[in-house]
Amino acid sequence: MSQAERPPGGWRAAPPLRYVPYQDLNGQPSVIVDGSPAEGTVLCLSHWPGIGGPPEFQADLSAQMAFAYLPAYDRHGAAAAASNNHFDQDGLVALYALVRPEQALARQELLIDVARAGDFATYTHRDAARISMTLSSYATPDRSPMTGLSEDYHTMSAQLYSEMLDRLPELADHPERFRDVWAEEDASLTASERAVAGGGVTIEEVPELDLAVVNVPAGAPSAGGHRFAGRWDEGLHPMAVCNATERTALLVIRDGSCEFSYRYETWVRLQTRRPRPRVDLAPLADQFNAAETGPGQWVAEPVSSLTPTLRLTGAEGSSLSPASIRAAVEERLRTGVPAWHPYDHPAADA
Repeated sequence: MSQAERPPGGWRAAPPLRYVPYQDLNGQPSVIVDGSPAEGTVLCLSHWPGIGGPPEFQADLSAQMAFAYLPAYDRHGAAAAASNNHFDQDGLVALYALVRPEQALARQELLIDVARAGDFATYTHRDAARISMTLSSYATPDRSPMTGLSEDYHTMSAQLYSEMLDRLPELADHPERFRDVWAEEDASLTASERAVAGGGVTIEEVPELDLAVVNVPAGAPSAGGHRFAGRWDEGLHPMAVCNATERTALLVIRDGSCEFSYRYETWVRLQTRRPRPRVDLAPLADQFNAAETGPGQWVAEPVSSLTPTLRLTGAEGSSLSPASIRAAVEERLRTGVPAWHPYDHPAADA
């Protein structure tokens, strides 16, 4: 790396970093971003629960942690490798900050917004949302502009990092060049935001439960949008909902059907605020199944899932009324014992 690419203040006691695929680290000293450490890792800049790391670099996003590390750049000893065990927007921006700091610092505000759009489904700059859409499309094999993506996830992640670390400057500076990739999803976001702004979709907040009840009328947009990299959620575009409320528990009522979910902010060690802790949704699924007279089955994802959801499967609608479902959800949130503790893991403050 040239002198011009070095972060402000130059190097302290550590060499420059280069990207190495996670599965190729083979125990060599490394800096890991946004994921879990590997054998030989000397520094981990991750907002995941239980990872730890220097407290002065803690932030909501791993990308913010990587940018915060640049002025110090003195904690990775002889490590020359930087990596991550999965591909997504936050991980890409964090790696880019460490391996190409000069380029990353010139685009810091936009890139952090890209990471936020990917992880939290919120954005300030519309271009950040579009860049996040593009990155998710690249990571979706049946929609990706890249050819030859491996079926092995770790190999595919390495392919994506190698490609997108090079493409990120163009994507950040000229997102319009990727319009063919993001245009369809961008239209879904626009339609969903208009439905929310126009009052067709209403959002009622219950602050003491950190809950937002989203009422969606028949005929509202349903094309949905991406979450993270390679996942698609149908219904309203997730960014239209998450940009409209800070509540981290969501109950969506649409055409008489109900779905409850926790946002990703409740899984990580968020620093700017502490969301209300998650409760286990399994007892609620059992309660609904005991009362259900229709053909469907209520299923609750594990509380440790990234965005655990409670939904009815096998049927389009429930025999239970939305009002009764909402009352039961609120009671469970009010009385349930916290079951996910991202801040209390033994390694969290290491």
